[in-house]
Parts: sequence; structure tokens; C-alpha cells
Amino acid sequence: MRQLLTILFLLTALFATAQNGTIRGTVIEDESGFTVIGANVLVKDSDRGTVTDLDGQFSIPIAPGTYAVQISYIGFQTLTIADVEVVAGEVNALGEIRLGDDTKQLQEVVVTGKAIRTTEAALMTIKKKAPAMLDGISSARMQLTGDATAVEAAKRVTGVSIEGGKYVYVRGLGDRYSKTTLNGVDIPGLDPDRNTIQMDIFPTSLIDNLVVSKNFTADMPADFTGGLLNIETKDFPEEKLVSASVSLGYNPQMNLTNDFLTYDGGDTDFLGFDDGSRALPNGAGRANIPTPISGNSSEEVGQFIRSFNPELGANRETSFLDYSASVSLANQLTLNNEKEGKLGYIMSLSYRNDYTYYDDVFYGEYQRVTDPADYEMIYANDQFGQLGEQSILIGGLAGLAYKTQRSKYRLTAMRLQNGEKRAGQFVIDNNGDAIGQSGFIALSDNLEYNQRSLTNFLLNGTHVLGDKGWEVDWRTAATISTSDDPDIRKTAFTASPVDTNFVAGAGGNPSRIWRYLDETNLVGKVDVTKQYTFRGENARLKFGGAYTFKERDYEILFYDVQFFGGSTSFDPAPNDVLVDENLFPTGNIYYQSGNNIPNPNQYNSTVSNTGLYVSNEADLFPGLKTIVGIRAENYVQRHTGRDQRFSSGDPGGNNLESEKVLDDLDFFPSVNLIYSIQEEQNLRAAYSRTIARPSFKELSFAQILDPVTNRIFNGSLFSLGAWDGNLVATRIDNIDLRWELFMEGGQIFSISGFYKRFDQPIELVRLPQAATSAEFQPRNVGDGQLFGLEFEVRKSLNFIAPALGDFSFSGNVTVVESQIDMTDAEFNNRQLFEREGQTVENTRQMAGQAPYVINAGLTYGNRDNGIDAGLFYNVKGETLQIVGTGLYPDVYFQPFHSLNFSFNKKLGVEQNTTLDFGINNILNDEVESFYQSFEATPQIFNRVNPGVSVSVGISHKF
Repeated sequence: MRQLLTILFLLTALFATAQNGTIRGTVIEDESGFTVIGANVLVKDSDRGTVTDLDGQFSIPIAPGTYAVQISYIGFQTLTIADVEVVAGEVNALGEIRLGDDTKQLQEVVVTGKAIRTTEAALMTIKKKAPAMLDGISSARMQLTGDATAVEAAKRVTGVSIEGGKYVYVRGLGDRYSKTTLNGVDIPGLDPDRNTIQMDIFPTSLIDNLVVSKNFTADMPADFTGGLLNIETKDFPEEKLVSASVSLGYNPQMNLTNDFLTYDGGDTDFLGFDDGSRALPNGAGRANIPTPISGNSSEEVGQFIRSFNPELGANRETSFLDYSASVSLANQLTLNNEKEGKLGYIMSLSYRNDYTYYDDVFYGEYQRVTDPADYEMIYANDQFGQLGEQSILIGGLAGLAYKTQRSKYRLTAMRLQNGEKRAGQFVIDNNGDAIGQSGFIALSDNLEYNQRSLTNFLLNGTHVLGDKGWEVDWRTAATISTSDDPDIRKTAFTASPVDTNFVAGAGGNPSRIWRYLDETNLVGKVDVTKQYTFRGENARLKFGGAYTFKERDYEILFYDVQFFGGSTSFDPAPNDVLVDENLFPTGNIYYQSGNNIPNPNQYNSTVSNTGLYVSNEADLFPGLKTIVGIRAENYVQRHTGRDQRFSSGDPGGNNLESEKVLDDLDFFPSVNLIYSIQEEQNLRAAYSRTIARPSFKELSFAQILDPVTNRIFNGSLFSLGAWDGNLVATRIDNIDLRWELFMEGGQIFSISGFYKRFDQPIELVRLPQAATSAEFQPRNVGDGQLFGLEFEVRKSLNFIAPALGDFSFSGNVTVVESQIDMTDAEFNNRQLFEREGQTVENTRQMAGQAPYVINAGLTYGNRDNGIDAGLFYNVKGETLQIVGTGLYPDVYFQPFHSLNFSFNKKLGVEQNTTLDFGINNILNDEVESFYQSFEATPQIFNRVNPGVSVSVGISHKF
């Protein structure tokens, strides 16, 4: 009987709870933008009330009805929100409730619930009051615009440009000088050699905000210069979220075309990883593999050859539409009572399948001629043809958070899996009249597969210690990433007037490459903040530390076809090469390893980075805020690897065993001054010192071949010519100035100026010693500097006419003048090939720095009719991509005029369903890079045409 009564009691309690609704909101200081901890929240004419927690948030369960909610806090005006409707089983999210100082207005302020729905006001206040120069976009803005992923939202952030549809760069500086963090913690992306992570993997429904810091403060990592973008995910969503979305994309050039190039691959390719069909055959990693001359039996040699996948050629089939789908779930739950805390959770799963097909790919290698009176370049090697790629991306994100009045704990897990299958068919035209070239025509089939994964765990705790103004935030994260290229296959038939065959000195013999990369990244950091009063104004002392450990294992294995007794003629059909009758011992084909033991293309590298900082924020004088800090980082990078000479048995070669290749202790000071001219105007000035360090790949002996372009990356540890192999970090001094004006409704106007001085910047240089192949190496070049101006405006068009109030214009223009002082070696090499009438200067443009960046957008947004539309334009100026030397000209990336349109329509009474429509690359511009030389016609380095794409999608919040 007692058990029955207990069950009945629980059911009754659950039923009563289900009949309640919930009022939620966040209380912030109107002046500072900080959340208010411990504010009293009372539902008038009821016994319900609570106080805000460490995030300034409150949650009150209450019976259905219409109420007035009163918020009060010592030193602030009391605010009453009238007409707050509560519906059973639903949440009325009041959003950001802003309390003004009681010296401004002593009487109680009464507003309606609808008047304080979430806006970008809090983000604008943070931007106005922040120590660093910030730009960003809030979750409210993302919700209004209907942006589905973080990369779409990032396009709307001032000074941001998107590369490859997924990577974020700031102020025209490339990846080396940009950085992305997730929830304030360093996280590697799916491409381990990039600082920035793929932004198209994050659904905006789970993002709280995106914020770009354009200058450094001591609590930030020091390895960025252009901008630091932080993605902050939700931990306690205001209301229950269950959403799903699907979308389709169509590009006439790439989708539903029966010419799409691909190959059979594996059964699990659709899941983003190989099923083992591309795995390295057993025994292939041994020092001596079975060959006709290795002493193995003919049976052993034949069995080994036949263990390799015989598919060498691309085939054509019809590509499908691009498609994607995602589902997200989030909510917060109040435990038995307010004192026991709240539980929040988020989950998201997404799947994407994209097809890319270029029917007119061109890769060129060009040289100057020795005659100074001849201005035109000649080609050394042209490669043109078709390339197809299918990319699968699966992303999963899950988070669990627990919060009490004074503490919050968060655990977030993320898993990304990406598989890219590529197939290409090319004609290779090698010019025997060019220096170092033999002259031939070849027909090449290329098959590739890259599978990448990233697994990340973040554990974060925040604690407010009593009422003394102390706050402690600690974070620890672990990331495991892999990037494997199993069985890259290249089969190039060298053509002659009589037949086609394989010629090692021309198109080459059929080859296969396996590449493996595993990386572990461990991060821990703690930040302690003490709020105090200085001269009657709020001040903050902040100090803390961070530790990062990274380890990477990398290996390349190479094999090529050999002919026992000499090569024979073949029909140019790659899939007929490894037929049984051609294989040893029936035929004369066998595989030969190109791998020495120890392997020169195998290395292990580790990084240990310990950072400590202290920073203080205070008003020295009325209206003048100063943020002064210093950060110390002790960075040690070790490398285990060797060069080809040592691997070949030459004791004079280089062999490193856990050798320190970078050992730096640096101090990074920062000074930020903010003068409040008026309530809505700031004048900012800042100085800081930052750093850009070489990557694992750059500080190695690795030689990495791009099998499509035939271009070779060489690690910097090789000493070649005047280069001593000693690559060092780049240290940058930064000076920033900004005047900013904040207006109603998130409108803003600002003018910024910035100066940066680079000590030994790292750039990718064409190797003059490599005449027979196109080889590149990262090197420290001469010191550099740049000057820049940035103009930003976000303005409603209602100043033209009230009818245009739903239209707004946003634009930002960055103009930069950069200069590198050449090293003597580079200057002398350029003078050797000086043309008649040309005077070679000892300065040039900085590689990777665009001379200008233009972002502009015209948007329409009407919350009542649920329509949001925008036309967005972006372009970067002609940018030095690769530094040429002597015989080889510079390569410049050409402006790509990106014009995109998006339209979103919310449907239903609650506007829970959203229809999306978009057009990308409306101008049908091409992505091109050109060789450029004095008075010469520019020649193509790379050219692809992405075409015009159209996408449609639908999402629904349940």
C-alpha cells in the first residue's frame, strides 16, 4: 500500500509539474554588459521568486497565467516586466534584461515582456566595453538571419573573409596569422597544418556567439596577429530546442553530370572512412619486400604484387545533388529545487555530401629565359584536364552542463569525420626547351583518398568565490586527430609517335603512396579574476596560466611499378596494367619500395608550451580605461627525424633524436587604452607583441608530393644554398587605433588604423636549385611591415525613408600597404634575371597579405513577416602567394569576386519552420593564380572554375 501511495504521489507531482510553465531570463548591467549575480527576481502577487546565478540567469517554474516580474539589485534601478504570459509546459524566455544604474533613474521602470526580447544589444555593449577591439555576431542575430552554420554567420563579421567556403581569415592576413578557438580553448581543425578550424561544421542553433578579437590582450594565446575567432557554444539554452534541417545544392557544372570522375573505392566511403580496401598490403612496411631480385620465390613475389588493389584508372559516372542534414537537441532542467542546481544539455549530429567537378583544371610551371631582352616566360610543364571530388563530413557535438548559484561545470565532446575521394585525368605537357626539362607528353590518371578525424573533449569549471569579487575559470581539453592518405595512385603513360609506355624519366612509372598522420593535443588553462574598486570605479585584476602539449607522428611510404627485363608498350588504359598476365612471374611487372630504413619521410615531433600572464583593468582618469598586461610563453619543440643522406647510409647526413628545433622564452606585453569621448563613442589605442610559429611540417625533413600538381613541399630543416635550415618564429609588434560610434539597433560606424612590424616572417619560397621539379620550402625572409586602414559601417536605411527601415547596409573596407626587406640571397637571385629596363628593388609585397579586402552586404530583415534576405560581396586584392627566385617568377593569387545571395522565410504562427534559398558565386568568377614577371604576359599557376551553385533547405524547430 505504501509503495502504491508513493507511486501515486510521484505521478501527481509529475502531473503538477507538467502543468507549470517557466519564466527564464538573463540579467545584465546596462553600463558594462557584465551579468548580475545575486539579483532578486520576484513574480508579483505570488510566492515565487529566485536570485540570479553566476551567469546572471534565473528560471522560475509557475502555473499558467499572466504575471509581472520584478528584478532588483542594490545600486541599480528596479525593473518590472509586465504582461509576462506563461503557458503550461512551455518556456517564456525574456532574454537579456538590462539594469541601469540607480543614479540615472531612481523610480521603478516598467516595460512589457515583448519589449526586451533578445537583441544584439548585449554583444554591442561587450564590444564597446571590451579590453580588446572586438567584432562579432550574437545568437540573436543568427536566429534573425537564418544562418545555418557558423561559416555563414562569420561572413557577417567585420573584417572577416572566408577561404574555401570554410576557413576564416581576418584583415586579409592568411592562415598563419589567424587563429580559431572553441569555448576559449585551442583546438586543431581537420587540417592539422592550419591554425583555423573548418567553420561549416558548427550549426548556429548551438552557438551562443562568434567573437573576433583583432588585437592581443595578455589572457589570450600569443600566436595570432590578424585575428582570434572564438566559437562559444550554448551550455544552458533558454528554452527547449529540438530542430532538424535538410538542404540540397545544385551546381550545373558539378551535379547531375554524367562526366563526373571517380573510382570504386570502399563500401564505407559514404561514412567518411575507408573500409580497408585501400590498406597497405601485409609485409609492405618491411625493409626488404618480395621482388624478383630479393631472393624470394616467384610465388612469394607474385602473391605480394597481387595484394595491391589493381584499380589504377578513373571512371565516369553521374554525380548526385549536394545534400546535407542535421538534427539538434538542447534543453535545461531544474533539479528538485533551486539549491540543487540546473542541468543543461546540447546534442547535434550533421551529415554532408558534396560533389566538386572541374572540367578545365590547369596547373602551370613557368620560367624566365636567360636573355634579359626577352620578357615573355616559357612553360616548363603544363598539366590540364578534369578533376572530380566527393567529400563526406559527419559531425557530432554533445555537451552536458551543471550549474549552482556559484559554480558551473561543463563537459563537451565533439567528433568529426571527413572523407574525400578524388579522381583526375590529365594531360602533362613537358617542354624540353625549358631548363631542367626532358620534353614529353603524358596521359595521367590520379586516384586519391583522404580520411580525417578529430575527437575533442572539453571540461570546464567556473566558480564565484563568495562576495569578495573573486572568480576562477579552469578548462582542460584533449584532442586526438588523424589524417591519412591510403593508397594514392598515379598512372602516367608517356606518349610517343609510335606507342605509349612507362618512362621513368618522363611521365614516370605507376606509383602508390601511403601517408599517415596522428596528432594528440592536450590543453589546460586557469584564469583568476579579482574585481575591486579603484578611485571609486570598478577595476579588475586577472592572472592565470596555460599549458599545451602536442605530439605528431607522420610517415610516408612510397612504391612504384618496375619491369623485370624492361618495359613494354601499353594501351593507355590504367585498369589494364595490373591484370594477371602482366604480373610477375607470368608477366614482368613487380613493385619496388622507395623507402629506406630508417625512413627519411617519417618523423615524431612534440611541442610543450607553458604560458603565464597578469593583466589589470582600471580607470586611471574619468573616462580613460587602461588594460595593461604581460604574458610569458616558454615554447619548446622537439623533432625526431632524418634526411635522405642519413637514411641512405651517409654518416654525414642529418639525424635528430628528440632534438630541440625551437626553444623560445618570450614575453608579450600589451597596453590597451580606451577613452570614452561620449556615452556611445570610444577612442582606442593599443600596443602588443605577438608571435607566429612554424608548424610541425615546416620544422621537419619531410618531402611531401602533391600527386595532382606534382609539386613538392620540403621541410625547412634541409639546408640548401644560402638557407641554413634554421627556421625561427616570427615576432610581431602591433599598434592599433580605432574610433567607434555605437548607435541604436546594433548600428555602428568605426575607423581603424593599424601598423605591424614582422621580425623574420615565414614565407613559402620556390627553390632555385630544383630545376627538374617544382619544389617549395618555408623560409624566414627579410623583415617586414605593413600599414592598414579599416572602415566599418552597419547602418539601417531608415535615414533615407521610414519605409526602408527593414533594410540595412553593412560594409567594411581594409586597405593595407605591406613591405618585405629582401635578404641578400633573394635580392641577388632576382638581379640575376633582371630584364632590360627593369630595376629590381630590394623590397617587395609581403606574401599572404592582401592589399585590400572589401566586404559589403545589403540585407532585409522583418521579424513580423519572418523574411530575411541579403546580397553579400567579398573580394581580396591581388596577393603574393609564392615567392619566386631567379629563374622562377612570383606567383600571385588573383582577386576572386564573390557575390552571394541568401533568402530565408520563417513559416507558421510561431515561425518554427524556415525555408532557405541561396545562390553562390553569382558572377561565375574563377579561382586563379598567375606567374608574373616584368613586362611579361601573366601565365597560369593554378586555375579552377567553381561555377554558380544554388541551394535550398528547410529546417524546423519542434
